[in-house]
Amino acid sequence: MAGKNGYPFGLPWLRDGSFDLRFTTPVTILIGENGTGKSTLVEAIAALCGFDEAGGGKGYRPVDHERAIDKSGAELAEVFRGAWLPRVTTGWFFKAESFFSVARYLDEAAQDVGKPPPDFLSWSHGEGFVRFFEERMSRQGIYFMDEPESALSPKRQLELLRILNTIQERANAQVIMATHSPILMALPNARLLEITRHGIAETNYRDTQHFKLYRSFTSDPEQFIADAISEDEEFDF
Repeated sequence: MAGKNGYPFGLPWLRDGSFDLRFTTPVTILIGENGTGKSTLVEAIAALCGFDEAGGGKGYRPVDHERAIDKSGAELAEVFRGAWLPRVTTGWFFKAESFFSVARYLDEAAQDVGKPPPDFLSWSHGEGFVRFFEERMSRQGIYFMDEPESALSPKRQLELLRILNTIQERANAQVIMATHSPILMALPNARLLEITRHGIAETNYRDTQHFKLYRSFTSDPEQFIADAISEDEEFDF
C-alpha cells in the first residue's frame, strides 16, 4: 500500500502491510466498535468481488453516489487481492442505508421487462428486509451484509438468524457480515472476527463487549441505566 495515506489505509490492522484474511466457514461475522473499519472491510471485499459500493447485485448501480457515498471501501479494494475456490459470481451486497434505493431499482427493472415487481417497499421496513433476505439469500452465491440489524426488531433479527443458520448448515453459500447485534453474533458455528486497534482476531460472542454490555443491562437494568447516564461513569466489562 505504498503511497496510500489517510483513512482507511491508516487503520491499525493494515499498517504492517501483512494483512491476510481467510474465510473458512459459510458465515463469517465481523464485529468491532465504530471506526475500527469493519464496514469498510466488508465494502472492500464486496468491491473486490465486483459489487458496487452502494449495494445491490453484480452489474447494479442503483444509487447516484458520485458525491453522496463514502468510497473508502472501494479504494481499499484497489490494493487487495482475492482468491475463491470455487469461483462464485452470483450474490448480493446488502446495505441498510441504500435498501430503499435498491428496492426501487428492482421494481423499475422488473417493470421495464414486463415482469411483476418484487415490491419490497409495500411492507414495513423490517418486514421488507426479511422478505428481501428470504428471497435473495435462498440461492447459491456470496452475500455481503453491513449491519442488517439496523432496521430489525429483536424478533426480526431472530428471523434473519434462522436464514443464516440454514446457510451455515447447508454450506451452499458464503455470507460475510458486519454487525453490532449479539443475537446475530451467536449464530452457531459461525466464525466471529473482532476488529480492534490491535488487529483482527477470532473470538466468542460471550467475550465481546457487545454481549457483556447487554448482559449487564439485563442483570440489573436500573443500576445499568444509572451508571450509563452518570457523567463520571466509564464502562469496564
